[in-house]
Parts: sequence; structure tokens; C-alpha cells
Amino acid sequence: MSFDQEWVSTRSASTVNVSMRLNQVEPSGGGGGGADLGVNQDQLGALGSAAFKLHGQLSADGKHAEASTTEAGTTMTVNGFQTGAAIGTVQKTWTSQLKTLLDACAHISNHLDYTSASHVNEEKDIQTAFRTSQITEFLK
Repeated sequence: MSFDQEWVSTRSASTVNVSMRLNQVEPSGGGGGGADLGVNQDQLGALGSAAFKLHGQLSADGKHAEASTTEAGTTMTVNGFQTGAAIGTVQKTWTSQLKTLLDACAHISNHLDYTSASHVNEEKDIQTAFRTSQITEFLK
């Protein structure tokens, strides 16, 4: 069987019993349903803590071979091996990628800490506004 024949056969077999499904939720009759914004402080704290721990481990373990790799690359380059320059390039790339990952972990941890604190403050402001509006109603 030629490729073209096999391709036609595969295409025709793939269209049997296939239905289209759009990547969306069924439209509902407007807003106001049961949806509500919810933030679980324990989950935010656990995620932020995991990102913080990962940052700490990566800071130490990600640089474990830095000195020996740099030394090997330098020694090989000095002795005329082209591999030395390649090892230096790998080391620079690794360091750059590690820094990017460390920055991402720090960003996640800091953002979740901020989000958690911000949510608590927003909740307090909303509660205060509700209490104030109730007091205003009683004073009328």
C-alpha cells in the first residue's frame, strides 16, 4: 500500500463517529447563579510555602556543580580542547535558566503572600462597609 492510499484510508477512518465539541461551557440564562469568588487561605499558604521551599532548594542544589564545571571548562580550553568552550556555554546557559526558574519561584511565593494578605484586607474592608451601611440604615 502506498503512502497516499494509506493516508486516504486513515483520513476516512478518522471521520467515522466523530462529533464536534466546542471548548466552552453551555450558555446559561444570565448571571447571578451559584458562582462566587472563594479563596482558601490554607491552599494559598501551602502553594506559597512550596514555592519558597523550591526556591531555597534550587538556590543550593542548582549551583552544586558550578565551580567544578567552570574549572573543567577553563582547564580544557587552556589545554586546547574545543569542548572547554562548549562546557562554558552549557554552564552559562544553565546559570541563566536557573536564575529564571529562581525568579519564577520567588515571584510565585511573593505573589501568593501578597494575594493572601490583600484578600484578608479586602474582606475586612467589605465587612466594615456592610456594618457601616447597616448603622446608616438604623440612623435614618
